[in-house]
Amino acid sequence: MKNLTGNEIRKRFLEFFAERGHLVLPSASLIPQDDPTLLLIGAGMAPFKPFFTGKMKPPSPRITTCQKCVRTGDIENVGRTARHHTYFEMLGDFSFGDYFKKEIIPWSWEFLTKELEIPADKLWITVHTEDDEAFAIWHDVVGVPAERIVRLEENFWEIGSGPCGPCSEIHIDLGAERGCGKPTCAVGCDCDRFLELWNLVFTQYNQNEDGTYTPLASKNIDTGAGLERIASVLQGKPSNFETDLIFPIIEYAANLAKVQYGVNKKMDISLKVIADHVRSMTFMIGDGILPSNEGRGYVLRRILRRAVRHGRLLGIDKMFLNGAVDVVIAMYGGHYTDLLEKKVYIQKVVEMEEARFLQTLQQGTEILNEEITCMEKSGVNELNGEAAFKLYDTFGFPWELTAEILEEQGLTMDKPGFDKAMEEQKNRARTARNDKAGRPVIYNTRGFDVAALNVNENTSDGEIFAIYPADDPQPIATAEDGKNVAVVLSNTAFHAEGGGQLGDTGRLLATAGILNVETTKKLPDGVTIHIGTVTEGSLAVGEKVSFELDLERKNSIARNHTATHLLHAALKQVLGEHVNQAGSYVGPDRLRFDFSHFSPVTEKELVKIENIVNDKILAALDVNIMETEIENAKKLGATALFGEKYGKIVRVVTVPGFSMEFCGGVHVPNTANIGLFKILSESSTGAGVRRIEAVTGHGALAYVKETEAIVKAACSMLKTRSGDVTARLSLTQEELKAAEHKVSQLENKMASAQVSDIDSQIRTIKDIRVLVQIVKVNDMEALRALGDQMRDKVDGVVVLAAKLPDGKISILAMATKEAIAAGVNSGAVVKQVAKIMGGGGGGRPDMAQAGGKDADKIEEAMEKAWSIIESLIK
Repeated sequence: MKNLTGNEIRKRFLEFFAERGHLVLPSASLIPQDDPTLLLIGAGMAPFKPFFTGKMKPPSPRITTCQKCVRTGDIENVGRTARHHTYFEMLGDFSFGDYFKKEIIPWSWEFLTKELEIPADKLWITVHTEDDEAFAIWHDVVGVPAERIVRLEENFWEIGSGPCGPCSEIHIDLGAERGCGKPTCAVGCDCDRFLELWNLVFTQYNQNEDGTYTPLASKNIDTGAGLERIASVLQGKPSNFETDLIFPIIEYAANLAKVQYGVNKKMDISLKVIADHVRSMTFMIGDGILPSNEGRGYVLRRILRRAVRHGRLLGIDKMFLNGAVDVVIAMYGGHYTDLLEKKVYIQKVVEMEEARFLQTLQQGTEILNEEITCMEKSGVNELNGEAAFKLYDTFGFPWELTAEILEEQGLTMDKPGFDKAMEEQKNRARTARNDKAGRPVIYNTRGFDVAALNVNENTSDGEIFAIYPADDPQPIATAEDGKNVAVVLSNTAFHAEGGGQLGDTGRLLATAGILNVETTKKLPDGVTIHIGTVTEGSLAVGEKVSFELDLERKNSIARNHTATHLLHAALKQVLGEHVNQAGSYVGPDRLRFDFSHFSPVTEKELVKIENIVNDKILAALDVNIMETEIENAKKLGATALFGEKYGKIVRVVTVPGFSMEFCGGVHVPNTANIGLFKILSESSTGAGVRRIEAVTGHGALAYVKETEAIVKAACSMLKTRSGDVTARLSLTQEELKAAEHKVSQLENKMASAQVSDIDSQIRTIKDIRVLVQIVKVNDMEALRALGDQMRDKVDGVVVLAAKLPDGKISILAMATKEAIAAGVNSGAVVKQVAKIMGGGGGGRPDMAQAGGKDADKIEEAMEKAWSIIESLIK
């Protein structure tokens, strides 16, 4: 066997299939594109689902990739077995209606035995029990002995109705010493002796709704080979963790913790967890995922915080993840060059999340340990759901982390109780995820010559190429009045939604009907689709239509879009090169720009940013747009955006000497067309992401007019000129403070009068002096001040109640140390008194406050206070 590095294996695999006519594509982002059924990409074929189903035409009938994947379904097994990972890479080759079994079976054998020189006599094959065709190719063409071809009924790939088929797996026998020793040990055994290297899926059937199978006219190939597994075999390692794809991270963590790998099983698990999880977090953040409490952001937060905890188990008592991220980027940056470009950003996100968790980790761990001690003392084996939720909500403990810590102690967690405690959040997330109406429809464009469908904003007419019901992927020939449809044109001037920019609206005018276009979108294969309602007559495929765009709206969008480019460049200039776009909204009314930055933008910085943008607008710079090869665009210095997929030819928008970005959106021809740029707000949207909202053009003019109206109204109210508003406000504030001071003095006098008149109302109960009184004050602060004076004079217990000007009832109880020693508890007193008035509250034994609702019962409640206090005194 050849001893190859992981990077060499990846390179050889892609080159092997490129030589056999495959288009080599880069790994897709871990964020699924147009597939709400997936949270993260977890398989090599996942980005190609529309091609397998036949809804879309692939860029080539033969494709090969090395796909980044993240799965967390069995995260608790990471580090405990030789093969479980959250992050892994899947080598794959795919055929969409091109070659089939007789090609891929010999190719896979050739790659393993010739290219990698894995001994043929160590390889075993599995096929489906009824797949005689695959068996014959393996045996008769490749020459694998029949006794090393195993028929298994489970070798069939399907996920409900749709394309499916048998599969064939290639396993390697790692030797009896790696096995379980049982006489029955064979391919399929749960031990580590027989390791699956490659799975070949033969998609040859369509599973119908009734469960029957129909042969597909175009058969597909979908294969997946685990890069880490192949590396472990070629490098002679007992597990994936010892390969050069992971072990350098383990070495980093072991050196930092001053422990040795391979000596202590528990420590080894923590080292493996850290190494695996740091790979995941590095690639996830690199693809634009940020820590949050929902969706894929929650997956990232859970992975990162789990790594932090395992660092603590190893005795690492300082922040350490960024050092591990450095190792990952050094290992993978040669192939995944975007990691090098985003290194500073990735490190900053990791640093912030690690620091945030460390602030609460120790306190949360102490609370959980206290709960565990209490459980052990009382003989309880399950942590209640409310306590688990508090750890999640207050201390940032993912529930899985709490459950894992409990499991280490032989205890469990009340998961249903936890779910109930956060039911509202879960329901919101579940509703959003399962909202089928919100899912994008992937219209069936199989057979379309996408290159022949033209987008030209200077044209005025085209021909209807296809019509679909708006919520159905299958095409129809005609659409009648009132029908919601999606229309593809042979030629269009409508610009599709993308990159945060809204799509064009307007009308398609045919001889016999009109389509009111409500939005324009682009399908993943590049087809522009016009979605709207037939408002008159009917439309039919093949009909000529003329375009009527809402140009005023489009021009407003163009102003806002070019302004986002100027804003992006200005942010980098003022805040630093770490700033990257993290999302945007470009509509006719306003623009919203989300960007990576790790502290609030100061008022001074905002003024500077706004001035820079307006300077570029006033400079009347021409906006240049060109198409060029992606590598040339990068050499020119064009900025690519997070999460965006680009082809070989890209569109570059340039404001000379200031901004150059990849962009497919609409723009003004000259910056002067923007008119005016005005920032409305700056805020946070999550960890490490800030948001600026702004207006341009008509929106900016409307903002100026609105502000003028407010200033004029203020001038009228203050009876002054606009230039004197601030001075007049300052004077008014001073007058207000003086008036408030006088009020405060009067309140103090009133309070003193009330204090001086209490002697006759004080009662002595079991040697404790007690005062219960309804008083007059304006707010709770005044009530507390009065309570302090009365408690000092009474030298015992004081219970006060007041009807405040806003209609609320405030209740206050105070007690001296001597009264508390005698049994008085202010918290218990106000709780019972407030309950009579339909309210509630509580506090400390020495001071407590509450609120009441029923003012008619204030006298009854306060009368009851005497007996409540008497019952408490020992």
